[in-house]
Amino acid sequence: MRLPLIAPMLATPGSLPPAAQDARWAYETKQDGQRVVAYLAGDGSVVLRARSGEEITAAYPELLPLGDALGSTPAVLDGEVLALDERGRADFQLLQSRMGLAHSPAKAARMASLTPVHLVLFDVMHLGRRSLLTLRYTRRRRHLEDLGLAGPFWSTPAALVGHGEQALRATREHGLEGLVCKRLDSVYEPGVRSRAWIKIRNMRTEDVLVGGWLPGKGRLTGLPGAVLVGQRAAGKLRYVGSVGTGWSEAERTRLAELLRAAATDVCPFDPVPPVAGAHWVLPRLVGEVRYSTRTRAGLLRQPSWLRLRPDLAPEQASADLPDDTV
Repeated sequence: MRLPLIAPMLATPGSLPPAAQDARWAYETKQDGQRVVAYLAGDGSVVLRARSGEEITAAYPELLPLGDALGSTPAVLDGEVLALDERGRADFQLLQSRMGLAHSPAKAARMASLTPVHLVLFDVMHLGRRSLLTLRYTRRRRHLEDLGLAGPFWSTPAALVGHGEQALRATREHGLEGLVCKRLDSVYEPGVRSRAWIKIRNMRTEDVLVGGWLPGKGRLTGLPGAVLVGQRAAGKLRYVGSVGTGWSEAERTRLAELLRAAATDVCPFDPVPPVAGAHWVLPRLVGEVRYSTRTRAGLLRQPSWLRLRPDLAPEQASADLPDDTV
């Protein structure tokens, strides 16, 4: 049968529901992967579409057997494609080697043998000949769990009803990306960023040394658009990323003055990062940044500036980075 195209429902950034409402919410682990809607036509085929609506089926050939999982029953399923590291945790950097291969099926097949993916399923929007969009979350979830979708490359992790504080604490203790809170009575709203789903991203903070900067553009002309930051490891200043958000206009202006006073022609990072147009500075400014996770090479993901740390000496901005950090 011809299945309806359904845009995925989106969560709104926020915080845990009030304790008095805790029992009205379900809690699911926030996964660091690629959002996917899977269309099972009931004829053994499966079509995978990204959040943008683009078909990406060919990028993940190991997921093709999912088309037979429900026999002749058509379904539209919501989930997240993950690449797992050696500890079984989602690693977005690993997944990047698999994304974008929808038009290169031969390469996708080779990569599938090297870095297989896993599809985590968490909702069902259409089943058989019936739309489930207007059903409550609890009923959709029951339908999904009754399908028994567990295979070599896909699974249906359990959701926890209530106990939000414990669930969030567990994601932090295990180094997971965060938590998604879903109201038990919520309907599925295609393409809508809804307050009925709340996402909480676990963020970390680190002290870093500023070793350079990139000029701003437009209204930021003459000011730093981003700073290049590092941390000391094995006696070297290792580059850990660029930070371009988190300042007020006054803070950015003050930072520009400090950077000009510390200018140097010598790159302080070892090795030199491949950053075009960089201006180098003596690494004596310590700052505190917020970020989500690190890449396998030690780079900070989604960093934002918190504050200068004049109370810290430069040698205190160190980290336990892998020896091959670049």
